Amino acid sequence: MPQKRINIQDLERNSYKAMLTLESYVTNSQLPALLPQLIKIRASQINGCAFCIDIYTEEALSLGETERRIFATSAWKESPLFSEEERAVLQLTEEITSISKNGVSDKTYEKVLKFYGERVLAQIVMQIVMINSWNRIAVATHQGFGPLA
Repeated sequence: MPQKRINIQDLERNSYKAMLTLESYVTNSQLPALLPQLIKIRASQINGCAFCIDIYTEEALSLGETERRIFATSAWKESPLFSEEERAVLQLTEEITSISKNGVSDKTYEKVLKFYGERVLAQIVMQIVMINSWNRIAVATHQGFGPLA
């Protein structure tokens, strides 16, 4: 296991509090119950955050997600286990998480917008931004974080 590095929560309390405020916002959004878990798991897989994958798969299971769907998340494009709406969000998650590659395509954006509307699309984007921020903190510092640590 990697050695821990700096502890941002101790060193930069105000920035950490701001992160927790945003976390509270996304936690209380209008997203369908299991969708945030799929976003968190998929982004964490892409970012290589083992801590996050562990935490969010456990959380997903406690909320009723199936092991089978969790296992299939890394290969969602080939899996029949996800709805068209979930597929659109997983695609958006991948595009935002790897935004430097190709940005976010109009096709993906329009598909998520069609399924969820503007308000929920904004919440989905913020959920993706939030988990990517937590992933980067955890990977950079070799620490768990947030309200789940």
